[in-house]
Amino acid sequence: MQTELIQIFILLGLVFALLVWGRIRYDLVAFGALILAATLGLVPTEDVFSGFGHSAVAIIALVLIVSRGLSSSGAVELVASKLIDPDRPLPLHIAVVAALAAGLSAIINNVAALALLMPLDIEAAKKAKRAAGQTLMPLSFATILGGMVTLIGTPPNIVISEYRRQALGEPFRMFDFAPVGLAVAIGGIAFVALIGWRFLPTRTSLFDTEKAVEMGRYIAELRIGVQALEEGMMVEDLYPNANEYDVHILGLVRRGKRLRGLARREEVREGDFLVVEGEPKAIEAFMGQAKLDFAGSEKHEGGVVAPGLTLSEVIVPDGARIQDRTSRSLKLLQRHSVTLLGVARSGKSFQDRVRLLPIRAGDVLLLLGTAQNVAAASEWLGVLPLEGRQTEVVQRSKAGLSIGVFMIAVVLAVVGLVPLSVALGGAVIAYVALGLVSGREVYASVEWKVIVLLASLIPLAEAFEHFGGAELIANQIVSLTGGYPAWVSLVALMIVTMTMSDFLNNVATTLIAAPISISIATETGTNPDTYLMTVAVAASCAFLTPIGHKNNTIIMGPGGYQFGDYWRIGLPLEVIVVCVAVPTILLVWPL
Repeated sequence: MQTELIQIFILLGLVFALLVWGRIRYDLVAFGALILAATLGLVPTEDVFSGFGHSAVAIIALVLIVSRGLSSSGAVELVASKLIDPDRPLPLHIAVVAALAAGLSAIINNVAALALLMPLDIEAAKKAKRAAGQTLMPLSFATILGGMVTLIGTPPNIVISEYRRQALGEPFRMFDFAPVGLAVAIGGIAFVALIGWRFLPTRTSLFDTEKAVEMGRYIAELRIGVQALEEGMMVEDLYPNANEYDVHILGLVRRGKRLRGLARREEVREGDFLVVEGEPKAIEAFMGQAKLDFAGSEKHEGGVVAPGLTLSEVIVPDGARIQDRTSRSLKLLQRHSVTLLGVARSGKSFQDRVRLLPIRAGDVLLLLGTAQNVAAASEWLGVLPLEGRQTEVVQRSKAGLSIGVFMIAVVLAVVGLVPLSVALGGAVIAYVALGLVSGREVYASVEWKVIVLLASLIPLAEAFEHFGGAELIANQIVSLTGGYPAWVSLVALMIVTMTMSDFLNNVATTLIAAPISISIATETGTNPDTYLMTVAVAASCAFLTPIGHKNNTIIMGPGGYQFGDYWRIGLPLEVIVVCVAVPTILLVWPL
């Protein structure tokens, strides 16, 4: 037993070192460690792949798919557009956006919450003429804080809940985390909004500068459909929505001919095309707000609300098939079900219809279709996709349905009619049936690296506990805090777990810290839930570095941050979390 304990400590130490080093994919590190553990006899052969059947793995995968469905429906965008105002004073703006981010992270994956809100926050910063770095870190931290409020808000809560099922016979319920999570989130948001943002640099992000240079403004045609028509509606009636999204209306096309001038006072008719100029995301948002269709939408199955449609940007190299030819002459839509929605040509304007415009080498094209169709069409056309330049087409008309389905799933799980995994599985089926998530997106939405990491570490964590590793560390903590009040061991566990989470994946941190927490409770004869809740909070608190949580990594470029910027606001925030969380945990989950 002693030999196995030494081996498991060495193996986990090696895993931690490689994860901190970060040069090898973390899923590969974890899976390699699992195979090595099985080879050494630390994990029984029949249990090597047991982690892949663990309920926590299934729940995390289903949460990611449900998050995709909610974002595809435009439900988040609808709420955010009403609440985000660039004219607010900076502290108030941060407070509102952070509260929105925390609330959103409580119900969907916090990485998805950041991905949805970050472009809106950057746009607000641009309009307010301030550095995005002043608000992006508070936004990221708020998404992390909000995930603590519910069972499905963050992977550590799911892992802790399922660990409690194994250790104590019953999991935590959906809102068992809410009292502590809410207290911590409120305290954290108050800090970043009132004080924390003042510690951040105001340097202009190189990322933003490069993006401004690279991001083209496209000339595009949007079709006036039945939904957009109102009696007596003129072109100028669309200007308020266009101004909101920084889209310029250039003219109107009727019966294949572009009308003279801007045609502001021209009454629009069904089948007219509105010629606009803007960035891809802005065009897509304006199209949705004004209930317009894209050119050729009637020939796409499902029209503008078909699932899985994206706007993809591609550049035309010299010698491409489409060079000196038009979209119509190549029958792009008929052959590949892909629409040439817009063209960017070094900032120049042009009078030709988009589909009748001869394409030149160096043009950047905005293609609309499913990911598979766009990829096939790009290869056929001989154009080169621009990495990371895709914009999802949001199905705003289904926002209410997506929210309703999600709420039904939550209620069914909360009242105990079905397990959470079954409720979320039903929501996924409903989203697929409603066309909010395509069959391909069901698999694309799941972050498989996290799934492999979790499934690989579960057997390793069980071996760590089985051979006495958790008990050994727990004894050390109890010994060092002996003679002090019981809450001191709680603080020690929280600080150790926080420190690990700042450098390791929070799932890995939770899997190691959870058995230690149970061992401490056993050694001291106290309430295990107190220590489990401590681990759940601490494992989510990765505020000191850009590598502790994916959201911190995502904002590094857009915010113009350096590695040392994080601890300036992160260190006092972690102190606040400890000061707020420990008394609240002791109040709600007394020893």
